Amino acid sequence: MELVKVWHGRTVVHQVTDARPSLTADIGRREKRYFIQMGIRTLCLILAVVLNVPWPIRALLVAGAIFLPYVAVIGANEPTRGASSPIDSELPNQTEIPRHRREIGS
Repeated sequence: MELVKVWHGRTVVHQVTDARPSLTADIGRREKRYFIQMGIRTLCLILAVVLNVPWPIRALLVAGAIFLPYVAVIGANEPTRGASSPIDSELPNQTEIPRHRREIGS
């Protein structure tokens, strides 16, 4: 299914596959990824304390426990990588949350 629009003399063709996921689906995907990363971080922290392993392995586990929260937060606030149309950002009566504000609140 295609939707054809004329915008300032240009013909813009939209296809169903160009559609971005809904905001609810996008936030759900980012939350799931965040919780998985934080679970790995918790596991790294527990293993670093409980296991009796050589210091390089322990240092790697501690580094994972320290740096994974940063990576998880950056990934959780990353906007959708889906296709965006040139018209979407130029419409004056947009009812959708702007792309730069698609963050998971605390």
